Amino acid sequence: MLKIGEFSKLSMLTVKALRFYEKEGLLSPARVDEWTGYRIYDTAQLRTAARIKALRQLGIPIAQIKAILGGADEREILLEQAHTLQEQQAKIARNLSVIHHLLEGNSMNHQVTEKTIPSCIVYYSEATLAQYSDAMQWIPAQGAEAKALNPDLKCAEPPYEFVEYLDCEHREADVRVRHSEAVEEFGTESDNIKFREVPETKVLSIYHQGAYENLGEAYAFIYKYAEDNGYKVAGFSRESYIDGIWNKESVDEWLTEIQLPVE
Repeated sequence: MLKIGEFSKLSMLTVKALRFYEKEGLLSPARVDEWTGYRIYDTAQLRTAARIKALRQLGIPIAQIKAILGGADEREILLEQAHTLQEQQAKIARNLSVIHHLLEGNSMNHQVTEKTIPSCIVYYSEATLAQYSDAMQWIPAQGAEAKALNPDLKCAEPPYEFVEYLDCEHREADVRVRHSEAVEEFGTESDNIKFREVPETKVLSIYHQGAYENLGEAYAFIYKYAEDNGYKVAGFSRESYIDGIWNKESVDEWLTEIQLPVE
């Protein structure tokens, strides 16, 4: 039988860690002296202590270790942890890529970030426009029609509005476009205004400041970033117009976010 200090030395776990594992129900002493309160461990518990330490070094959460010790499928839990570590590894690799890019003295006119857009209900409409520039007149008209159909319709908070260009190539004319705006609930539809639920989406995000004619540079950057860092494009890119002619006098102040759905 071993006192907690002796058990600590042999297991190479601190007394603090042993007390924590006892509290969490992972490794309780074989007995506790009723007079002194000393915790006594059995030498056979050294194997359990070693197993706990090995699993913790792999980053397995306490709850999962407790499940393993209780008889859960260890292989399944290890596979889940491997998947988690692979995701972390990929994220670290992407961050290192950006850091090395900066350390090499490269100018970053664009900064790409990864984020997850929560699922949301949107009203949407689709059309074929004569040219890209017509979108700035067409979009407000869709909002006005949706509001006329649904006077009590409330936009989601925080607001989220985006445009997708549905052609598989760049077109100078007859541009297929879809406009969507997040709202709190489904509403009345028409031939033009429809409702749908957009699922949660992982995207790469990049901001472009300036004229829409120069968005190509931002698109080139974000697609190359996706390719260089092992992302797979998983849908139409989205343009979210944050600042524009409606609230900024100078075209240099127009701000557009490009979101590229990825896997």
